[in-house]
Amino acid sequence: MFVKTGDKVRVIAGKDKGKEGTITKTVAGKDRVVVEGVNIVKKHQKPSNEYPQGGVIDIEAPIHVSNVQLLDPSTNEPTKVAFKIEDGKKVRVSKKSGNVLG
Repeated sequence: MFVKTGDKVRVIAGKDKGKEGTITKTVAGKDRVVVEGVNIVKKHQKPSNEYPQGGVIDIEAPIHVSNVQLLDPSTNEPTKVAFKIEDGKKVRVSKKSGNVLG
């Protein structure tokens, strides 16, 4: 996947199009990511130790990785990602600015 946990991304498709957030979790097997503050859904929670009251709670649901675009840290603009080999390591490179992404 071209994004990692902690990357800042912008949603480019779906009901939350245009929102920005940080990736909190990646689900590599299904090509999905959880973005902070995006794709909030209601979940009916049974009472448990964590939620003794139970009820309806808001959670962030995963969205497909193709619906987000990485933000270039230097320009804060959406960019595509290229991969290059530098010093024997594979690194991510911004296609807009050419900078190595962390």
